[in-house]
Amino acid sequence: MKQLLVMHFYEKFRKKLRLSKITIGKVESDRKIVNSGVNKPGLALSGFFKYFKWDYIQILTKTEVDYINCNITKVGKFYFHKLSQFKIPCFIILCQKKLSAEFIELCDENNIPIFRTTMEYDQFMLRVADFLDDYFAPTTQIHGTLVDVYGTGLLLMGRSGIGKSEIALDLVERGHRLVTDDVVTVVRRANNFLIGKSQDEFNTFMEIRGVGIINVKEMFGTRAVRRQKRVEMIVQLEDWKINTEYDRLGIDEDLLKIHGVPIPRVKLPINPGKNITVIAETIALNLHLKIYGYNAGKELNKLLMKKMNKKSSKLDNYLEFDYE
Repeated sequence: MKQLLVMHFYEKFRKKLRLSKITIGKVESDRKIVNSGVNKPGLALSGFFKYFKWDYIQILTKTEVDYINCNITKVGKFYFHKLSQFKIPCFIILCQKKLSAEFIELCDENNIPIFRTTMEYDQFMLRVADFLDDYFAPTTQIHGTLVDVYGTGLLLMGRSGIGKSEIALDLVERGHRLVTDDVVTVVRRANNFLIGKSQDEFNTFMEIRGVGIINVKEMFGTRAVRRQKRVEMIVQLEDWKINTEYDRLGIDEDLLKIHGVPIPRVKLPINPGKNITVIAETIALNLHLKIYGYNAGKELNKLLMKKMNKKSSKLDNYLEFDYE
């Protein structure tokens, strides 16, 4: 299970989330965030813990802060003490009201960090959810090359040395954009779509066998690269095999699942003289048509069936009174 230390969260997102530290003592070094959830403690402050999502980041708005300040010296202190026994990752205050010193001391004794943000509630919730979703999203690395072709993310896959980088370079020269070469980090986002990106800043470099290392950004300019792109089509490059049957119509869709998300796949045989770059552009444009509801293979099949039915009808009429 992927985990994020609370202090790493604070250091990583402090500026972007405008966080400042409230707790006085030293935060426990192994305090962890284990999922992307964000929760308002609500009824847990009054002692109802049945549905309390204690392992989420806890948000304190003006309402929660007022409730804590009013009840910390009353019977509520007992429930606050019980609340502090949970392994809560941290509290984040989303208002400028002063939080009770007794509650801060209680959290400090139990190594629960408290932060404050100057951001508005809606803005903060959107941003922190986006950061945590991205961090905890299922991630895998795939050997391939990702290129943005006419706004479509084409993931070129195949054995080492089959020509993925050369095809990508040709596409870049024709005005398309390289996302990353050799290793593609694929992340599944919340809406069940896949984002492909480079794991580091080396995404502008490519290795071309016989030439060496080139920098696509320096050679073709910033318009030739981008940091990430949605993976929408897989182009599986294969060595041409005489006895292998390849799809000729494109009616039946071949899907490959990555993180449980089905992605359309085209198996493309490679042989000398074939212009793979133009075919890659055609695959991207053909996907656009399919998204808008037009499938050339199905349309051709409809026309053929219509013509066959028409011929059959003429023959039936001709033989209707022929009793020989």
